[in-house]
Amino acid sequence: MGKVLVITTSLRAKSNSDLLAERLIAGAKDAGHSVETISLKGKKLGFCIGCLACQKTQQCVIKDDAVAIAEKVKNADTLVFATPIYYYEMCGQMKTLLDRLNPLYPSDYRFRNVYMLSTAAEDDEDVPEKAESGLQGWVDCFEKATLAGTLFCGGLNDPNEAAGSEAALDTAYRFGTELK
Repeated sequence: MGKVLVITTSLRAKSNSDLLAERLIAGAKDAGHSVETISLKGKKLGFCIGCLACQKTQQCVIKDDAVAIAEKVKNADTLVFATPIYYYEMCGQMKTLLDRLNPLYPSDYRFRNVYMLSTAAEDDEDVPEKAESGLQGWVDCFEKATLAGTLFCGGLNDPNEAAGSEAALDTAYRFGTELK
């Protein structure tokens, strides 16, 4: 089995996406994967300044937590991004991180399969489409990678609400067991 990196992007305490990511991780471990988790809580992530120096050096000129995260992303076999949906899109800190992973574009990255777990207060099936499209756009820039799957758990608004949803917890666990 492979090395899975789960990046949780919510900054809210007891976030629903974090709780479901924990179940996904349990499923992935039970399926035999080695799993590492990075939370963006407490991390310093500056905005990409578009200098493109990283395309020559494979290093970002901004020295913050994104540098170490990028190294872990580069060396993972499988990536999972867990995000709340804000205004029908991935959270801003996730988008900032994706932009800051630009040094990986010319590198010999390992990841092949990318997944997204998303949560939102609304539960219509089209709610995560723009977030998934945004991640697909990032994945499209990495020709050896594919967006291998997404899981949306809607109808979760209040902090820790996912803890009371056995259906969402079970679905997240099963999703974790199916990671490649």
